[in-house]
Amino acid sequence: MNIAVIGASAGIGLQVTSLALEKGHEVTALSRRRVPLPDHAKLRRVQGSATDPHDVRAAVEGADAILVTLGVKSPFATTLFSDSARLLLQVLRETGSFPTLIVLTGFGAGDSWDYNSFPMKLMFTLLLKKVYADKSEQERVVAGSYPRWEIVRPGRLTNGTMTGHYRVLDSLVEGMKVGAISRADVAHFMVAQAENPTYLGKYPALTY
Repeated sequence: MNIAVIGASAGIGLQVTSLALEKGHEVTALSRRRVPLPDHAKLRRVQGSATDPHDVRAAVEGADAILVTLGVKSPFATTLFSDSARLLLQVLRETGSFPTLIVLTGFGAGDSWDYNSFPMKLMFTLLLKKVYADKSEQERVVAGSYPRWEIVRPGRLTNGTMTGHYRVLDSLVEGMKVGAISRADVAHFMVAQAENPTYLGKYPALTY
């Protein structure tokens, strides 16, 4: 299948790109920086911005699934997540295509905030509040304007290896515990959902 990855040069995006290629998919990787992978017959690179309509259109053309794995390194206020979501949906409306859209945010975005542990709420408040405010807006934009989506909310990310064994929590319940999970296992879940989306219209949280 044809998979487009928006935000492919590092972290989960890079691991998603690598794994999708390993599994034999055609992959178009959109990123500001060159994706640090060897040349591959099934990899098409689009160097550009997730907020540039020309770049986004070039990346998602012909895609069966789009995996959005954008991230920021700064804790300062941003509109990258919501701006890119609005632009992506506009491009898809213009092209008349409706591929599966799998968007990475994080546990603590949207209505999952109330279900985080006190230490995580404190960390978000001190360090990530403004970033997660825009992730929450990104979720609202996607869920309110597109017919075929999943929003993936991993817990605390680690650099551990891929295990393929983790919990997927698709509903919010009092006392739920969402802890650590490796970026590699988040990539494993996202590629698996691109191949066979079983959580459409849901917000699966990932944790060990």
